[in-house]
Amino acid sequence: MKSLNKILVPTDLSEHSRRALSYGYRLAAEDKAALVVLHVASELKTWELSTEFEIYTGNHGQVWPLDRILSEAALDLNHFLEPHLANLRQIECATKRVVLGNIPERIAAVAEEEKADLIILSPRRSRGLRHWLGGGISDRVTRLSPCPVLSITEPLPSRPWRGKLAPLFFGWPRQRSAEV
Repeated sequence: MKSLNKILVPTDLSEHSRRALSYGYRLAAEDKAALVVLHVASELKTWELSTEFEIYTGNHGQVWPLDRILSEAALDLNHFLEPHLANLRQIECATKRVVLGNIPERIAAVAEEEKADLIILSPRRSRGLRHWLGGGISDRVTRLSPCPVLSITEPLPSRPWRGKLAPLFFGWPRQRSAEV
């Protein structure tokens, strides 16, 4: 198996991302690989991009310079990484990056720029219409990625009715009569 030289762990600063980060720094420490923690500032749904250097908020018409948005996102990333600093210090080379843009496209672009050997994601489980129409971010990253993508999900809890649902739909098990 090919050894890993660089691992990319994109984060949305959620608890799901903590799981991916813990796998990332364990693999990086084991293989003596570099670790890049990436945060894509994705608040563009509320801001309208007006020029290359400014973003206007949609509600109040205030101007937010891009450097302020990126610095706010960097502060959020620093706060997210604080509980993991002891583990990150055990890695020879751990860096962080903050970028702005479309999440799946930016993750794939950074993976290509950094020449990452592996991307580790921890997606939320999507259900319903969103799952059937376009999938989640991890699905789109997997399609765009220049390297393998490892998806770490939390195991589903066991359900007491698992395996019993289908027979109930078809009238099984049938009730036996007392006359038999």
